[in-house]
Amino acid sequence: MADCECLPKCLFFNDQMTDMPSMSNIIKQRYCRESNTQCARHMVFRILGSASVPVDLYPSQTERAEEILSAL
Repeated sequence: MADCECLPKCLFFNDQMTDMPSMSNIIKQRYCRESNTQCARHMVFRILGSASVPVDLYPSQTERAEEILSAL
């Protein structure tokens, strides 16, 4: 499977995870390289666009992503 199209510009990895390369690689493998359908950030991006993805939204926070999307 190809990498997520958001990965090169993902603020989560390019800003918040720069000091944690080992953890970053584990999270990238699960959410960016296997299936981005489980990534909370990608869920919001897909429906609302990149400007609507909260900077502090973790890929695992799917419940929060669902709350953001249901608030439409």
